[in-house]
Amino acid sequence: MSRIRIATRGSELALAQARAIAARIEAALDAETELVIVTTAGDRIQDRPLASLGGKGLFVKEIEDALLEGRADLAVHSAKDLPARTPAGLALVAWPAREDPRDALVARARGARLATLPRGARIGTGSVRRAAQLRALRSDLEIVPLRGNVPTRLRKLEEQGLDAVVLACAGLTRLDLADRIDERIATDVLLPAVAQGTLALEARADDPLAARLAALSDARAARSAAAERAFLARLEGDCNVPLAAFAEEEADGALRVRGLVASLDGSVIVRGEARGTEAASTGFAAAERVLATGGAAVLARARQALA
Repeated sequence: MSRIRIATRGSELALAQARAIAARIEAALDAETELVIVTTAGDRIQDRPLASLGGKGLFVKEIEDALLEGRADLAVHSAKDLPARTPAGLALVAWPAREDPRDALVARARGARLATLPRGARIGTGSVRRAAQLRALRSDLEIVPLRGNVPTRLRKLEEQGLDAVVLACAGLTRLDLADRIDERIATDVLLPAVAQGTLALEARADDPLAARLAALSDARAARSAAAERAFLARLEGDCNVPLAAFAEEEADGALRVRGLVASLDGSVIVRGEARGTEAASTGFAAAERVLATGGAAVLARARQALA
């Protein structure tokens, strides 16, 4: 078989993820691989908050262009970066096993926890979802906008005199930095981003490779991603709007999907929950409950504020 070209961003985390998938492909499909590094809009623009740049797709579009133009055969994405809809001609073909979906507190004073940070503590994050939920939990905190890859954000902990930064547990783990985590924040404290901790493999829909890559998919990861992305699609969400969703499988096999939307300042949070056996319909039902109990108005105000 010809070499499989894997499109990826050039950050340390993206490369670590792509290399891990390349190793699995070489073992499972007996194929050679090659990484194709693509610079995305989100990589190029580092001096502005993500929320001001147009939402989801900032780390995806150029990679998808490489697939559509035949410069790559496969893309490895952090699934939380993906817009709700996939471009015509492409398909999300595999969802490898999910890493820890929780948010991580990394503190300057080792061993600190979110609840024990001093009043007025300065916390760095580039996520409007995290910022809104943190403000709702503790209005005394100073939220400091943060950009850059994982190592850069860890350096800024010292360089900017921050008390803590909030990152994804999954990214730290994949970079062998799990020992930097001071608290794995419970999902009922900070609800994760849609599909956080999950990788998504994308290929051309008509490429025979797409079917072969299904061997790398994990059923539980695929199911949770389908539910959470259905929530995202119903709310027409993007990085501009503080929203979150998390699907977990219960003992009887049913899915419990929790979701929320929040005002940018965290003063209003609307939550919804649904339980069911079919992933997409359960995620959709959770979104409907959010919309019906005030979420539609919160979304409208957040989008107006960012227009």
